[in-house]
This record gives sequence, structure tokens and C-alpha cells, in this order.
Amino acid sequence: MTRLFNDPTEFADEMIDGFVAANANQVRRVAGGVVRSTRTPEGTVALVVGGGSGHYPAFGGIVGQGLAHGAAMGNLFASPSAQQVESVALAANRGGGVLLSFGNYAGDVLHFTQAEQKLNAAGIQTRHVAVTDDISSAPAAEKHKRRGIAGDLTVFKSAAAAAEEGYSLDEVVRVAELANERTRSFGVAFSGCTLPGADAPLFTVPDGRMAVGMGIHGEPGIDETDVPTADGLAELFVDSLLAELPEGISSARGQRVGVILNGLGSVKYEELFVVYRRIATLLAEAGLEVVDPEVGELVTSFDMAGASLTLFWLDDELERFWRAPADTPAYRKGSVAAVQQLDPSEIEAAQAVVIPEADEDSRQAAAVVVQAIEAIARVVDANADELGRIDAVAGDGDHGIGMQRGARAASAAASEALALGAGAKTLLELSANAWANKAGGTSGALWGVALSAVGDALGDEGRPTAESVSTGVAAAVDGIMSFGKAEVGDKTMVDALVPFRDTLKSGIDGGASLADAWQTAADAASAAATATADLLPRMGRARPHAEKSLGTPDAGAYSFGLIVQSIAAVLAGTSEGEK
Repeated sequence: MTRLFNDPTEFADEMIDGFVAANANQVRRVAGGVVRSTRTPEGTVALVVGGGSGHYPAFGGIVGQGLAHGAAMGNLFASPSAQQVESVALAANRGGGVLLSFGNYAGDVLHFTQAEQKLNAAGIQTRHVAVTDDISSAPAAEKHKRRGIAGDLTVFKSAAAAAEEGYSLDEVVRVAELANERTRSFGVAFSGCTLPGADAPLFTVPDGRMAVGMGIHGEPGIDETDVPTADGLAELFVDSLLAELPEGISSARGQRVGVILNGLGSVKYEELFVVYRRIATLLAEAGLEVVDPEVGELVTSFDMAGASLTLFWLDDELERFWRAPADTPAYRKGSVAAVQQLDPSEIEAAQAVVIPEADEDSRQAAAVVVQAIEAIARVVDANADELGRIDAVAGDGDHGIGMQRGARAASAAASEALALGAGAKTLLELSANAWANKAGGTSGALWGVALSAVGDALGDEGRPTAESVSTGVAAAVDGIMSFGKAEVGDKTMVDALVPFRDTLKSGIDGGASLADAWQTAADAASAAATATADLLPRMGRARPHAEKSLGTPDAGAYSFGLIVQSIAAVLAGTSEGEK
């Protein structure tokens, strides 16, 4: 388990601070993550990678010459927010365009694609490639739904080497997509990982047993078997990966492959070498030529005991990129040419927050919003463990801690904004950004969308009405459904959101006060959240293990029910709730 920490909620930020202090010759800190501290030629395509913290050396550890130009680093096991991705991309951009690349997880897809839209709107040509190498997470016919694990490295390495050679953005994207198509990975785990400050691991595996097809966040595997010998694990890995060849390759014999045997945290190098000894023999017997194999920890998961094998099917171009030199804090290959360090005076300082003008009515409404967000933080704190337990049934178990980080950050941002004289709209926007930045993940993205939408409806002038609140809630639901692509029946937060929106509007249209209409709508949302226990998930990390979630409500819907009930109590005690 993770033993050395201060405040668990500050672990990721403190980790990044220490990482940068130890590697200042290669990386520098920017808002949202790190970028190279060395000069990159003008006109070069910038590769920005990223994901949640807790997977070192992914993602900051592979920023440097020959690999990534920047890494957006989210909180523990939570995707970076769109604002963090955008910030890192702006710092890394050298005028040749930006390629965003990340593992194919719902939160990462939401945040990185939102950042892509913002960057393109700002005139910075930006594309993205999501890595989908894990064969256990979806069948070949649905490989676009697969998650990204240790195969991240082959895609990142290929794209980065292409950028170093001066390829255009379109060509770098082509290389990244080809590398992704030719990468396959398969993983197992013997025990779960424990996040800083947690009392128990995210998941457990019975003694003497092995979870087969395990993801890097604790997502349940597709099977469970007795722990094999080292040779037995090697055979499972090789047999599983050779059973699915990339498109266009009809036979393994005569092919060249890059190989990664990756330790997830507690399986150490000596054990990995014993396993690789047999892997090398099996690949040779299959007629494969192994090119520059990597054995070690490339994508980890704190103290998880597990490993994965990746095969990267090469052609001449991809082999050149796989062999290309790189020099980063955690990954080195060959010899790179020395480049000049950036002068500290060239590094831009963070800009102060500017608070737009607001009238007294809106500032009074903002004070009520602060009370509501404080109530949200309290109810999430009180239920964080239960939310994590619910999420762990078929997911990765981090919903509670993610919601806790987001709600606390939103509450702090709201209080600061109120003290600076913000109106309701500005206060909710700043709270939305803080929630998304700190929580990351899918829930962080969706709650950021929700708070911003409500803020837009309330504005910074005038006294909000029940109708404007209802309009804001409707816009929030539309934004979440458009952004997350979920519909009623998918077993997501939307299953509680839609009845809440409809019931709230019906009550207000019928003349009820905001407090009364909100309470009735909150009751409807809570009932709908409970009813999600009878649904099978059709989206997100729980989808591959849908049957495991029967009988358990969706964590996002359940937390939404708790939150709107806490706000109902605030509205019932204020004059705002009477209007």
C-alpha cells in the first residue's frame, strides 16, 4: 500500500512538484502538468499525452527529447480536465499543430476532445488519437471501445519520433493511428492497489488466484484462475496475443514485433525477467523477430501486483520510430543530441483571476450558491466511502474520492469568488473549473458542464428566478447528454438527471416555489437512482462487466441523488427557495 503521503487530496500536486524538482533539466511545471524544459524547433508538431496520476512513469515521466512534448496530469486515477489539457498544449505548442494522445477512457475522451475543440477554435490546429490496445476490454469487432494500457508507449513513441523527423500534423496522426492499430496488450493482476489515505485496496483477488484481463485502474478482469508459474503466465500472454493479429497480417511467422513486458507496481524486475525468458522463447518459436524489447515498469498502478504483455507489430517505418533515440526522466533509448535549456524568463507566469462586475442581487444569489456547494461538499464527504464501494462493483472504485476532490475544490473556489465580489454566473463558472480540474475523470467533466450551464442561466445581473434555475438545469442536462453521449437506460447519472429536470420544470410551471419544486424533483431523482440497480450498464468502465452491476445502483446517479437532496435542504432554509 501507499505509505508516504501528507494530505491525500494534495498527493498528486505534491508528487508533480517533487518530480519536476528532481528532473528540472528535462521538464518544467505548467498549469495542468509538465512540458519540456528544453528547446523544441519552431514548426514542430507537439505531442501532448496525459491521463490520471498514479501510473508513473506514465505520463510525466515520458516527457522529453524523442518522446512527449508535454503531459497533462490529472488527479489520482482521474483524467486531467479540459482546462489542464488546453494549458499544457498551449505551453507545448511550437506552431506545427498539436496531437493529443491518451488511453481510451470515458473521462479522458471527454476532456481531451473538449480541449481539442477549444484549441482549434483558438486557431491551433489540433487532433487526437485514443489508444485502444487492451484486447480483454472489448472484442475485435468493437476494438474502438477498448481501453489503453501499456500500449500507450508504442503509440506515443511512434508519434513523437515522427514529429522529431519533421512530419506534418496529418502525417503524425497517421503514424499514431497505425501504431495503435498494430498494438495489442493483455494484463493480469494478483492483488489490488491502495490509494494514498485509503483503508483498503480498490479491489481484491483471493489468495492464490489471478484476475485475467485486468485493467490499470482496478477494472475487473474477464476471468479468474489459479496463479500460474512464470512460464504459465508467459504462455497465457503469448497465446492470448497471437490469437488476434492486426488487420493485414495473416501470419505471425516472419513478422517483427516490439515487445513490452510491463510491471504494474509490485511485480519486480527479477520476476519479470523470469517471465520474459519464456516469452522470448515462445515468440521465437512462433517465427517472430523481437525488436528492442522493454522489460520493466512503463505504466503502473501504485502497488498493484500484476503485469501485462504488449506486442507492437512493426513495418519499416514503425521500426525506425520504435528504435529512435529518446531521453526523458523515465525512458531512455540511444543517444540524443544536446539541446539548449529554456531561459526561466521565457516561462510565463500564471495570470490572476479576473472577476467580472456583478450587481448586488446577483452577489446575494451567489452567497446562496456558496451554501449549496458547501452542502454538496459535506454530503459527498459523508458518503465518499459508500460511493467508492458502489463504483467498485463493476468499475474502478474511484468515484467517491473523485467526487470528494471535485466538490471540495468547487467549494473552496466558490468561497474565494464570493469574497472577490463575484456574481452567481462567475462564481459557478469558477467552481465548475475547479471541480473539473481537481476531480478529473468523467464525473469531473460532467459536473463542470452542469455547473457552468446553470451559471450561464443565472447570469451576473439581477435576482435569479425559479424559472431561470429550471432553465439552467435543463441546459445542464442537455450539455451532459451531448457531452457524455449517455441516454436514459444506459445506467449513468442521466437516469437520475432527466426525471429531476422534468419534475422540477413541471413543479415550477405549476406555480410551486423553487424550494418545493426542487424537493419534489430531488425525491424523483433519488428514486430513479435507486432504480438503476435493475439496469445493465451500456457505457463506461462498467460496460464490459455489466452483469456484475445488477442489484447495485449506478454510482453517478446515486451521488446525484444525494447532491440534489442536500441542495433542497439549503433552499428550504433560504428566502431564495421561496421564489
